[in-house]
Amino acid sequence: MTPLISIAAEQKSAEVTDWAARVGWLVGLVLFVALVYWLMREGWKWRGTLQSDLPEVPSAPDDAGPARLSMSGRYHGSTTAGQWLDRIVAHGLGTRSRAELTLTDAGLDVVRPGATDFFVPAAQLREARLDKGIAGKVLTEGGLLVVTWAHGDRLIDSGFRSDTAAEHNEWVDVINSMINTTSTEGAER
Repeated sequence: MTPLISIAAEQKSAEVTDWAARVGWLVGLVLFVALVYWLMREGWKWRGTLQSDLPEVPSAPDDAGPARLSMSGRYHGSTTAGQWLDRIVAHGLGTRSRAELTLTDAGLDVVRPGATDFFVPAAQLREARLDKGIAGKVLTEGGLLVVTWAHGDRLIDSGFRSDTAAEHNEWVDVINSMINTTSTEGAER
């Protein structure tokens, strides 16, 4: 019986945890994540440098007139028109944020707390439509209000989502009627 007691008293398994290896893997993972983050940040800055030819975005005039429409929601970003993955990051246009939109006869005023506000004069508005996605944000069909506008020598699509999605159709109708009225008046002159 003595051999059985000595076998039972011995340690049955070796230590499972190798702390040095675990710490090494953890440090390696943290360094890898930091490298990926740094590369993404550098890519964002490089994109801004490539788009430095884009002029400054205008700010709203002091007297823009009475509001035709207003809404609160989210600004999801701007892209080159027709290329929903080519994000514009220059002058803060790539920063997602809350937004307050006001449409007047003078144009579209976009107020973004914590980000750069911008104004699109009525003469630069080209189209409004409902879409499902823009640069990194994909929603249900028709879940995004996309406004196309001219800035410098580029056409830009800016994507907005209202807190009340039912407002989108009215915005599309009013902006497109403003554009058609402006182009008709310009053709008559």
